[in-house]
Amino acid sequence: MRIGYLECFSGISGDMLLGALVDAGADFESLRKTAVALDVGADLALRKVMRGGMAATKVDVLTPESKAEVHEHPNAEPHVHQHEHGHEHGHPHDHEEHAHHAHGEESAHKHQHAHPHHRSLSTILAIIARAPLADAVKERATRAFQLLGEAEAAIHNIQVEKVHFHEVGAVDTIVDIVCAAQGCAELGVDRWMASALNVGSGTVECDHGTLPVPAPATLSLLGDAPVYAAGVPMERVTPTGAALLRMLNVQYGSLPAMRVKATGYGAGGRDTPGQPNLLRLLVGEQVAEEKGTEPIAILETVIDDATPQLLAYVSEILLEAGAWDVYRTPVQMKKGRSGVQLSVLCSPDLLPALREVVLRETTTIGVHWRVEQKASLAREFTTVQTQWGPLQMKIARWAGGEVANVSPEYEDCKRIAKQHGVPLKRVMQEAMIAYAASVAKEKRG
Repeated sequence: MRIGYLECFSGISGDMLLGALVDAGADFESLRKTAVALDVGADLALRKVMRGGMAATKVDVLTPESKAEVHEHPNAEPHVHQHEHGHEHGHPHDHEEHAHHAHGEESAHKHQHAHPHHRSLSTILAIIARAPLADAVKERATRAFQLLGEAEAAIHNIQVEKVHFHEVGAVDTIVDIVCAAQGCAELGVDRWMASALNVGSGTVECDHGTLPVPAPATLSLLGDAPVYAAGVPMERVTPTGAALLRMLNVQYGSLPAMRVKATGYGAGGRDTPGQPNLLRLLVGEQVAEEKGTEPIAILETVIDDATPQLLAYVSEILLEAGAWDVYRTPVQMKKGRSGVQLSVLCSPDLLPALREVVLRETTTIGVHWRVEQKASLAREFTTVQTQWGPLQMKIARWAGGEVANVSPEYEDCKRIAKQHGVPLKRVMQEAMIAYAASVAKEKRG
């Protein structure tokens, strides 16, 4: 399986994805032909730029207006005047388009004279439908705009048919989305994945006033995607970037086991201090995981001010919440203090819930975690008869079926020991004898 992994440590926007796709091997001339095929007077320009001292690819959308308005960007880098990542338009945006906004038909009609780039959703979908492009490309681009329309309709409590877009309806953003769909198709990726998203921070100015980053449409499109904020205040994930992630049905997680065949760096519009304004794309073939392996999350913290009773109680809660195991290890901390390292083993999808338990129930003020691979033998259960009644046995087998280990279930043994007033060790011994007898009987036929 061919995987495309997006590392969104500085967010994602339409122009960043286009640059990463071309840098990773998508044919730029093919993307140019796609832009021209839309018949909206647009073209693409390709340039190499530096972001944080690293070379990256920048793809600019050229509209009839922008072709005649080339000027010097504040960072002394040749810059095309357009709605691109990092262009200044009176508010601190750093991606290719503003937070776009929807209006009802009457409101949108009033704006059409002053803003010729405003388009209805149906107009944009018609542009895509009549373009001589592959059906798969049209379907993906259409999906992206429909998602944008649904997000805007929900935010403004109007029907999706009445949604009119401001900047997102502009030529450059239409080209961004359709050309991104084309570039993704060219790379032949079967499954798209991404890291957690750095959405940025600060505020953005729009027709509705000053709003916090991420913009409402962006936040709606991201859904339950994992997000965080880092670096200088700026908008790092744009509505277009969020729509493209949804368009590709991106799954979020750590880098999967894969053999990387191509790497691409897509640049944002300006060079930001301390945080390279880049989107990195890794394309490669998935490596089949060894049979019997699965991911395991390890959540840990070190505590020096909790009683043994409290830690025992927390361990019980964690196990009840789904942890595979919880253990405590004595450690020596700085300044000679004695402490306890609390370790929790669990499925990666339970990390958020168990992390909350540790922070809420213990005295720690911080936790750390990692995800590793766990190899497990195949397990099965069988029941044996003892003089005190039935008891469950756990059997572990090698891949070929040979028995690797057998052990009686502890909870069953404890229950019998208490009920019948016999030592626990005797119950466990009797269980093993009963199992051996059943195996011998089975072999005899």
